[in-house]
Amino acid sequence: MARIILVTGGSRSGKSDYAESLARAGAGERYYLATCPPCQEGDPEMQARIAIHQQRRSGHGWQTVEEPVAIARVLGALPPDASVLIDCLTLWISNLLYAHQAGALDERQMAAMAEEVLAVAGGRDGQVVMVTGEVGCGLVPELELARRYRDLVGGCNQVMAAAADQVVHVVCGIPHVIKG
Repeated sequence: MARIILVTGGSRSGKSDYAESLARAGAGERYYLATCPPCQEGDPEMQARIAIHQQRRSGHGWQTVEEPVAIARVLGALPPDASVLIDCLTLWISNLLYAHQAGALDERQMAAMAEEVLAVAGGRDGQVVMVTGEVGCGLVPELELARRYRDLVGGCNQVMAAAADQVVHVVCGIPHVIKG
């Protein structure tokens, strides 16, 4: 049975760096399941961010798999004893919102998709580390779509945290274990 670790934190908190260190410590092959959709040519800043993440993993034996929506399917297709890092759930949820024409994805559906990922992760032998953003600590968003996104992320994070063996909140690059 896989060890499931959820790493959360705010923007630029150091959560991805910390999650990568956890996944590198896992046994077996290393897979990085990237949820960022392929960048448009008109977004050089995002292309640079992706390049930094790729460079950081270079030389550490990572195999990258890019999948913006069907992460449960891809996770199930990876070698069962591999260590997998899913980075990140907040982008996955954004991608799901767009795939469901923004208004058609509700919290019940989101929870079911999170449970599907957890069922696949729990059936693995290798460690699964998931990165997610903590988006509920700020102001209530003005736009309805932004509030829906915040609610979907918060609900998904609660489902994942409840099932995870360990939950770590990263603040200012410092990890704080809040479960496990």
